[in-house]
Amino acid sequence: MAQFEEKGAQVLGLSSDPSAALKSWAGSMGGIGYPLLADFWPHGEVLRAYGYLNEERGTARRAAVIIDKEGIIRWMNTYEPGTVPTPEELLGALDKVQG
Repeated sequence: MAQFEEKGAQVLGLSSDPSAALKSWAGSMGGIGYPLLADFWPHGEVLRAYGYLNEERGTARRAAVIIDKEGIIRWMNTYEPGTVPTPEELLGALDKVQG
């Protein structure tokens, strides 16, 4: 995560799962190098506001979003289940929005 911090960016994970489930998942992955946020109650309110709540399943759509310090979305991309963005993709997108 140091590469992101050097660019003044903070990486966060957001899920509609409760905090205990996120903690268990992170542990099963050997730890996660960034904070995980639980949008559990009211269920999916933040995800819904950004358009990333799968209403049918009640789960988050997999996505990466760059939000500036004023709260404006500057870049976003969605991903199919089982697919994750690479750090290189995210760093490239960050470079483009920071100009």
